[in-house]
Amino acid sequence: MTAIIPAICPELGIEVPVSQIDLELRKLWEQDEARTNASLMNLVVYTEKPGGLLENSRIINDLTRDNACRAILVEINRDEEASLRAWITAHCHLAQGQKSVCCEQISFLLSGRVTGRFRNTVFSHLNSDLPLIFWWQGELSEVFTERLASVMDRIIIDSSSWANPKADFSRILDAARGNTGLVVQDLAWTRCWQFRVSIAGLFDDVVAQSALDSIKTIRIHHNPANRNTALQFLAWLAVQAGWKNVGSFAFETKDGSKIQAEVNSSENSAPLGLVELSSPETTVRVSREKGANHLLRETISGDYHVSSLSPADPEAPADLVGQQLSRGGKNSLFLKILPVFLELL
Repeated sequence: MTAIIPAICPELGIEVPVSQIDLELRKLWEQDEARTNASLMNLVVYTEKPGGLLENSRIINDLTRDNACRAILVEINRDEEASLRAWITAHCHLAQGQKSVCCEQISFLLSGRVTGRFRNTVFSHLNSDLPLIFWWQGELSEVFTERLASVMDRIIIDSSSWANPKADFSRILDAARGNTGLVVQDLAWTRCWQFRVSIAGLFDDVVAQSALDSIKTIRIHHNPANRNTALQFLAWLAVQAGWKNVGSFAFETKDGSKIQAEVNSSENSAPLGLVELSSPETTVRVSREKGANHLLRETISGDYHVSSLSPADPEAPADLVGQQLSRGGKNSLFLKILPVFLELL
C-alpha cells in the first residue's frame, strides 16, 4: 500500500491541482520579494518505494544547499487505482547571510497505469532551458522506456540495488544508443572513487611503479550489499593496466603473465573495505574500516613501509548524488570499464 500523505503536509508544501501548478508557483514567488529563484538544472527523482516522496523531499532540502535546481519528485504505485496528487514548495537557504536563495520543488504521487500520464504530467513542468538530470531509485520497471530516456541529459542509478544488473544495464545501454548524449552515472561506481584516486596515487611512488609489471595477486573485500562496486573497481584496474580478462577473476598481462584476483564479502566490511595488489616483493594496499571516514594507504616492500590517510567516499545515496552533481562530466571512463564489469558479473 502507498504511504498515506495527510491533507496538510508541510514537508511537501501546498497541495494544488495539476492544472494550476504554474499559477501557484508564480504566487509562491510573489509572496516574498526577498527570495531569489535559483535553478541550474531540472532534477527528477523517481521512486516506486512507498513513502519515498517524503524521504526524497528531505534529501532535496539538503541537495539544494549546493545544487540549485528545479526538483520534480515522483512516487508511483502501479498496483492501485488511478489517481494523481501534486504539491509545490520551495527550499530556501541564506546566501552570505542575507537574501534567501530558493529552489522550486514539484511533487507528484501517481498510482495505477501511469506510463503516458507520467510523461505528460511530469515533463510538461520541466524548465525547458535547463538540462534534465534523472535520478532513478531502485529497480528499473516498465516505466523506464527509450522514449523516456530520449529526453534525459544524465541518468543516475544505483546498480547495487538491482536483482539482475546485466539485464538492466542492457536496457540502459539500449536507451543510450538512442540518445547519444545521455550520460550514465552509477552510484556503485561513485562509491569507489576515492579508492581509485588512492591506488593511482600510490603508484606515483617509484617503489610501487617498479612492482606494477610483476603483480601476481589482487585481493578485494567488500560489504555484501556492494558487490557491484568491488567488481567495477576490479574492471577499472584491468582496463587501466591493459589486462585481459580470461575468466574466474583471472587476468593476463600484455606479456602473458597471469594475475589472480580474490573477491570476498563480509558484513563487517565497509562498502569497499580492502584493495591489495601484490608482487613477489611489494604490496600496495588501500583499506577502510567499517564506518571510518578515511582510507589507509600503504606501500610495503621489505623494510620500506610508507602509509598515509585520505578521505573516504560517502555512503548515503544523497551524498553520492551530490558528488555526482558537483563533478558533472561525461563519465566516459565508466562506459569504458562497463563491458569488463559485465563480464565479471
